[in-house]
Amino acid sequence: MKSDIEIAHACRLRPVEEIARMVQIPLEELEHYGKHIAKVPEKLIDREKVRRSRLILVTAITPTKAGIGKTTVSIGLALGLGRLGKKNIVALREPSLGPCFGLKGGAAGGGYAQVLPMERINLHFTGDFHAITSAHNMIAALLDNYVYQHRDEGFALKEVLWKRVLDINDRNLRYIVTGLGAKTNGVVMESGFDITPASEIMAILCLAEDAQDLRRRIENIVLGTTVDGKPFRVKDMGVAGAVCALLKDALHPNLVQTTENTPAIVHGGPFANIAHGCSSVLGTKLAMTYADYVVTEAGFGADLGAEKFFNIKCRKAGLQPKLTVVVATTRGLKMHGGVPLEQIGNPDAAGLQRGFANLDRHVRNMQAFGQTVVVCFNRYDTDTEEEIALCRAHCEALGVGFAVNSAYSEGGRGAEELARLVVETIERKPSGPLSFTYADDDPIEVKAEKVARQVYGADGVTFSPAARRAIERIRQLGVGHYPVCIAKTQYSFSADAHAYGVPRGFKIHIREVVPNFGAEMIVLVVGDMMRMPGLPKHPQAERIDLVDGEIVGLS
Repeated sequence: MKSDIEIAHACRLRPVEEIARMVQIPLEELEHYGKHIAKVPEKLIDREKVRRSRLILVTAITPTKAGIGKTTVSIGLALGLGRLGKKNIVALREPSLGPCFGLKGGAAGGGYAQVLPMERINLHFTGDFHAITSAHNMIAALLDNYVYQHRDEGFALKEVLWKRVLDINDRNLRYIVTGLGAKTNGVVMESGFDITPASEIMAILCLAEDAQDLRRRIENIVLGTTVDGKPFRVKDMGVAGAVCALLKDALHPNLVQTTENTPAIVHGGPFANIAHGCSSVLGTKLAMTYADYVVTEAGFGADLGAEKFFNIKCRKAGLQPKLTVVVATTRGLKMHGGVPLEQIGNPDAAGLQRGFANLDRHVRNMQAFGQTVVVCFNRYDTDTEEEIALCRAHCEALGVGFAVNSAYSEGGRGAEELARLVVETIERKPSGPLSFTYADDDPIEVKAEKVARQVYGADGVTFSPAARRAIERIRQLGVGHYPVCIAKTQYSFSADAHAYGVPRGFKIHIREVVPNFGAEMIVLVVGDMMRMPGLPKHPQAERIDLVDGEIVGLS
């Protein structure tokens, strides 16, 4: 089979005006970024149409190094719905350069289920990530300058909360010292870098309801604590307007197309292991304004992305999904059943069945949110009919719908079974009202405990002394009602990345608490989780090249 980029190059792209016309987006409202990409203003969102649209969440079992293919399934489902004559849009996150050149590769789908043009989407796209990076780092520069210019007036910060960001994996930048050298170089301070998807500006862009809400949230960002214990915010420097100016275009969702020329909106890109892991509220609601069915995804496994999708995004945006699709593969299930990585391509019924425990936990978790669940079996070429039959029988015993997806190799035709199941299930038994894991007025410790016990299956939560001090400061500032965003390894329900399946007898240790006053959520960092990834021994960058004007090796 051809590589992803070869398939992408072989597809005939339609002008973006044709894609907009398919769902009646007014052509005069498009802001073009070449022939095949356009931004669409969020002012077109219609709340009544949003209420009538059918939102479908695609999530997955706990991911493994074998891959799950959640984005490919999301795009494939949209292709399948299109083949059934359903007016639909797939709403996805934008890829980060970090994984593209690091360990994971691109995030535009795969095979014959991709969003296009994949090179531009995976790389610079419309510059949204660059705008977020620039806005975040401009705040850091303005803060350093404010401290430097006002130091002789007695101004100082006892604690600086605002670091810098970069959209490239770079472990050397996790902890740094700035302002070294002559006095004119600034004030010496400890700092560091997170990756751009973990930026609070990214979260704000993804959760803002409009430009006015964006400004309000940026003004409320707390940058540090003064010597007399008061929070120091962006609005105290009077620069929120300048930050909004940098984000003016980035706020508008991006319209592109799939390998079968159906509409896709790609906007925002937080990771679910270190941030809230969902595409923008504006992108989702814009898609729901113009489509009867909207397929969206949440990052990594359901314990991370889907939990935050419900408890943060849906809670704040008032969204009510009609259905949740949980993606599983034989390879992933076998790894969770204790089968070594090098043997997961071999038939192993016992290992596969042991791995069902991981699937079952995720299904129960989604049902606890009030969701009707169907399981999508994402097919690989090594899967046998016997293994598929085992998975189907297991899901029937669970009482959940089951469908095989072959969109990677067959495009929309390979996703028709899944699309039919989704449509029939929504018509017959749509999800009920959302039931959140915790209440707004629960203390932060209780919120963490409920997520850990009810979603992860942990025996409880412990907090470092620094985390407890931070929680107390947050409580004193009166924002303990914010939802929690737990930063944790994606490879396990626990904090141990090697604990596959359904681990038991563990506790979740909160090492650090990072308040995001603008994004209006509290980030709880678990164990040794880092918000700036490192590069592997052989990064994807070794395989990417520019040959005769064409990008090769990008996947």
